[in-house]
Amino acid sequence: MTDACVACQGTWPRPDHFIADLGLSKVYLHDDQFFPGWTIVVFQRHATELFQLAPTERFQLIEEVSRVAKTVAEIYQAQKINYELLGNQLPHIHWHIIPRLAGDPAPLKPVWCVPHSPLLLTGTALHEAINRLGHLLRMAR
Repeated sequence: MTDACVACQGTWPRPDHFIADLGLSKVYLHDDQFFPGWTIVVFQRHATELFQLAPTERFQLIEEVSRVAKTVAEIYQAQKINYELLGNQLPHIHWHIIPRLAGDPAPLKPVWCVPHSPLLLTGTALHEAINRLGHLLRMAR
């Protein structure tokens, strides 16, 4: 853990967007749901690069990311899943799992390049999305 890392501090992603603890990672619904089902998988200890992980950790982490992607694809009927592991803005291993759906406003562009106002889920809509994903993730063990 580093004091400066918001992922280590538990202030990002938002705690109220928590979906599941998968072992090496925790899963959260991204704040912006303009791309429905956008999910984040955060490695539970501080590391910035995949090569810093033991081979068994890398394998397990990829399995966890794949499990989340499969769940998101099933729930949102994704035509494609985008996987983003960048880290230049937040140097802590975390994956963005982004389902690309029929009717996608910009199917050939990365989500970062699509101008839009963030779509923030609240109340019942937020809880329903989290519960649906969490339920299917628990079933997919």
